[in-house]
Amino acid sequence: MNISEKNFSKIVNGFLVLLAIAMIFRKPCTLLIILFAVFNLFFIKKFSYSRQSLILIALIASPLLLEIIMFWNNDSFAKGLKSLEKYSSLLIFPVFILGNYERIQFLKTLRLYSIATTVILLFFFIRFIIYYPELVDKYLNGNDLWEMGYEFSNSIGIHAPALNMHLAFVSICSLFFVFEAFRLPEKWVLKIASSIVFVLSFFFVLFVNTRMALLNALIGFSLVFFGEVIRKYNFKKVVGTLAILMVVLGGVLFFFVQNNPYMKEKYSSVTFAYMDKVGKLDEIEHPEAKVFNSLVTRVSIWKSGWELAQENLLFGVGASDGKPELVKYFKETNQHFLAKYEFPTHNQFLDFLIKFGILGPLVVLIYIFTISYLGFSLKNALIISFFVLFFTSNLTDDFLLRFDGIAFSGLWFSIFASYWLQQKISVDKVQQGL
Repeated sequence: MNISEKNFSKIVNGFLVLLAIAMIFRKPCTLLIILFAVFNLFFIKKFSYSRQSLILIALIASPLLLEIIMFWNNDSFAKGLKSLEKYSSLLIFPVFILGNYERIQFLKTLRLYSIATTVILLFFFIRFIIYYPELVDKYLNGNDLWEMGYEFSNSIGIHAPALNMHLAFVSICSLFFVFEAFRLPEKWVLKIASSIVFVLSFFFVLFVNTRMALLNALIGFSLVFFGEVIRKYNFKKVVGTLAILMVVLGGVLFFFVQNNPYMKEKYSSVTFAYMDKVGKLDEIEHPEAKVFNSLVTRVSIWKSGWELAQENLLFGVGASDGKPELVKYFKETNQHFLAKYEFPTHNQFLDFLIKFGILGPLVVLIYIFTISYLGFSLKNALIISFFVLFFTSNLTDDFLLRFDGIAFSGLWFSIFASYWLQQKISVDKVQQGL
């Protein structure tokens, strides 16, 4: 099959943009991953690998490799295969993206991704208002505001913390492109459009309203500001930009909190309520209503998970048996609330410790901190922000168990690695020229 280099490059980058946008829709994204793999197999001769790229492929695929190495420890062959299948994108993405690393358009992909995702969320937000007027009326009247973000996410077909992890990264990227737009003289249309996209993206982070995503968005904003603005602007422009940014963020935040009084409660009393009941949640009257999403519930899960992990520190209980064994432990220790709702670990390091023993959390650390190495090596605020986002999200959740966390991180990890290879090769060529 013949295709020009220019068209091939366009198709590869088009796939990456579509995959990034579709990541919040599991079935369409799965189909796109298959199509992406098939397309690349037809042009396997176009791929180019270096020693560094092969090492990066192994690092990105490390959770999959761990599953393969520890496959013998599963009690069920079929369930073990099902668990293994979830990580297939961690081989597809690095092999095919890093094989095309010279063709990857890093900033263009990020720009199109952030704009398109924000527009799609705006569509679903309008759809939510039209098709769920009873919920909208209830929230406008201040009733059951704790469920608002979850109901909106459910209307799209994704879990709220997962959706907001995506949206936090979109919002961070959008702010980066606002600063980029203001560096260009007389591009007022671009400046206004970029600002609107950023405000909308931050509003959606607030609307879905998960704590870690909001915290990570604010950290990401700071990293982008200090990493991109302070390094590239003079002092007056830095101060002026900071003032405008604070006014915009403060205005959006004030507007939202004023219309969502539950937010004050959620980030104070609800989060830290009943901390004296760790491991004793059944002593709380109606725990479903009072502590379902509170810190005390996660700490109770972590306590049980750690106790279970200590019994299987060397090899763990098996990839397919982690959650069943944890739920079984809830029942054995008479924690009926946790057993009833079959809570997962809500901590990726602890989850892999239970499943794979001491090797598990080590692989998670290598996987996530390689992203930080790429970011700090390039001094790139967006990549560092992604590292902070994914690292902290996996401290309070377990996104390497879910498609929207596995594929999300695998895709961007591969794109970041491609950009790192591009920059490294450019530096090496300059040094050789000298």
